[in-house]
Amino acid sequence: MLDATLKGQLKAYLEKLQQPIELTAAVDDSAASRELQGLLSDIAELSDKITVSEERGSAARTPSFAINRKGGNMSLRFAAIPLGHEFTSLVLALLQAGGHPPRVSDEMIEQIKSLDGDYSFEVFMSLSCHNCPDVVQALNLMAVLNPRVKVVTIDGALFQKEVEERQVMAVPMVFLNGELFGAGRMTLEEIVGKVDTSAAKRDAEKMSAKAPFDVLVVGGGPAGSAAAIYAARKGIRTGVVAERFGGQLMDTLGIENFISVKETEGPKLAAALEEHVKSYEVDVMALQRVDKLIPAAESGDGLITLQLSNGGQLKSRSVILATGARWREMNVPGEREYRNKGVAYCPHCDGPLFKGKRVAVIGGGNSGVEAAIDLAGIVGHVTLLEFDKQMRADAVLQRKLLSLPNVKVILQAQTTEVTGGADGKVNALKYTDRATGESHTIELEGIFVQIGLVPNTEWLKGSIELTKYGEIQVDARCETSTPGVFAAGDVTTVPYKQIIIAMGEGSKAAISAFDHLIRTSAPA
Repeated sequence: MLDATLKGQLKAYLEKLQQPIELTAAVDDSAASRELQGLLSDIAELSDKITVSEERGSAARTPSFAINRKGGNMSLRFAAIPLGHEFTSLVLALLQAGGHPPRVSDEMIEQIKSLDGDYSFEVFMSLSCHNCPDVVQALNLMAVLNPRVKVVTIDGALFQKEVEERQVMAVPMVFLNGELFGAGRMTLEEIVGKVDTSAAKRDAEKMSAKAPFDVLVVGGGPAGSAAAIYAARKGIRTGVVAERFGGQLMDTLGIENFISVKETEGPKLAAALEEHVKSYEVDVMALQRVDKLIPAAESGDGLITLQLSNGGQLKSRSVILATGARWREMNVPGEREYRNKGVAYCPHCDGPLFKGKRVAVIGGGNSGVEAAIDLAGIVGHVTLLEFDKQMRADAVLQRKLLSLPNVKVILQAQTTEVTGGADGKVNALKYTDRATGESHTIELEGIFVQIGLVPNTEWLKGSIELTKYGEIQVDARCETSTPGVFAAGDVTTVPYKQIIIAMGEGSKAAISAFDHLIRTSAPA
């Protein structure tokens, strides 16, 4: 099941087990069960601290297997054959169940252990989803630390009947005690904060008690990370406040244009950025959403104030806005109604849920064409719709797309409506031929929207000069219309939204902020 190289690596990890663990497999005579049996047998051969047993007919989902510490009472189960992106989740679950300490703060461990309530989580994932492991690993750790937390990870491709019955059309999708808990990437801190109702108040008090910063960066993507590193290297008090570290990188799979790095993945680059930032004395405040910016003149104390959604506030002598952008919506009837019910924005995550089905991709740029190419290998048929007279993707991508037998490209197509059936799922897309004015309907089961980005600036209206497109207006020094406030990356008017350009702009913004501090007041 596992090749020799992978076995060697896994054996080295399993030597870190401190306590014996048991793997209990629910199997039948299916090919999937035999595959799971082979995987568990390979794992057991690599450590004398692991034993495997089998049960038939008693589990709700077959094949599946439970992980437990010998004599323990944890409830952690994989209704999956966790390879692909989820192999790391399996390894971590084994290590943590076996007593290997997790890489989270003591404060977080105590918060999880103190959760008062019974929590039964079900997380649906796909093995090709790069967003799913974060959610799976977070929930598994909670199950290891707190016996009142139960977790089962379900491979949507393996249990398609259940996926259809529960209308799971996007992953990761999490249910808590039978009710929808959340969809999309979530960190451990986000999940714990959502179930621990008293956490927000404690967090607000903690944020408000912090001393003023010299430079406070809003956003943890490439621009924000570069700004934080450059500011910290100046020896000034630097903070980063962000909803999640990595920004759009966390939703980007293949990266092949980051100079000096031939090929990488978004989450890997995001992790490297976070590690680099934390190697300096930077106060990283994740899972914090900023709702309002109050300029220094209005705050009355010479400091810029950021009000947080949890009620707390942060103060700083200068601020760098690097909040990035998010996927642009089509803004047509039915899009929001059928989001996660056929309308999706991440082909890598949700593509396997549409195996053998008919889907459309909206957008003929690089993102849209790459999505169509990837989906063509999974789904039954792909229709790509481009608003313009021609696709804007790189020529090499267009050639690849047009060579695929199950892809159709429609140019000058303006999407007008998404429709659904009695089952609450997408069943068709309507568009207008811009050349003839004729209306058409495409019957399908999924729509992947890839039409660009929208800057995250709604919360800045009235405090910063924005363009009609919502971008922050900046000059050559990354200065905004508000003194002491700078901006960088995809959120600004700087053209060409690229990772490497965002990093350069973030570095420039930090140098400009430092120069501002020198000219106006001595840094703390």
